[in-house]
Amino acid sequence: MKSKREDFGNIVYSCYTQVSRQGEHFVSDHVLSYQIAGDLVLNDGINDYSATDGTIRFLRRNQLLKFIKQPPAVGGDFKSLSIYLGQQILKDFSLEYGLTSEKKCFDHSLLLLTDSSLLQNFMQTLLIYQFSDQLSDSRLVELKVKEALILLLQEKPELKDILFDFNEPGKLDIEAFMNKNYHFNVNLDRFAYLTGRSLATFKRDFEKIFGISPGKWLLKKRLQEAHYLLEKGRMASDIYLDLGFEDLSHFSFAFKKLYGLSPSKIIST
Repeated sequence: MKSKREDFGNIVYSCYTQVSRQGEHFVSDHVLSYQIAGDLVLNDGINDYSATDGTIRFLRRNQLLKFIKQPPAVGGDFKSLSIYLGQQILKDFSLEYGLTSEKKCFDHSLLLLTDSSLLQNFMQTLLIYQFSDQLSDSRLVELKVKEALILLLQEKPELKDILFDFNEPGKLDIEAFMNKNYHFNVNLDRFAYLTGRSLATFKRDFEKIFGISPGKWLLKKRLQEAHYLLEKGRMASDIYLDLGFEDLSHFSFAFKKLYGLSPSKIIST
């Protein structure tokens, strides 16, 4: 089992050989990504988004996503090439070309751009540079990131209002947000940031709504969902990661403490 990650600053090449690799992460920057080989499934807490060979996708920043990466069924490696559009890069681009955000109009987790021949040709060229080790030149990386932005805006001009919106997250409805994202294993300060609050304000607002601390609510909510899934015949080993638990033993201990039975006993009843 091995993995390979080549980081060229804002351009990253990833390769995984294991049967599947799953996890979750906070998307802090906008990302333009190309699926070279294998399958990728992303979940934003509500919907699954699948990507296969040749898929190009744009991920907006400031969101939580779960992922499953799987190499091709007939052998080979999972491979992807991603361009990270950091805030400073976008601010510099905005000043150079006089581009500003006028309104917020894109609330989706991602946008598929696979049908764009311009972006397909761009990604193929980028792969040539990667395979020939030319991306080790930071000057070339800077030019290719700028080219990606130009092509992206030619293909989807409306993304201007997303790319050049440099505001931090505004206040969101905590109840709706937490009911969607409770199964992400992130710190409370991340939840606070994404709902547009300081940690202290988040805790205070949370307890006003739920009548319980965020930590206790998260544990109870995850265990209630686990109980429901176990009654449906799911195995503890299959669900604990999806529900935000770091390991199976911690999940089993917390479950038994709340319900008085181990997860396996729920399955057998």
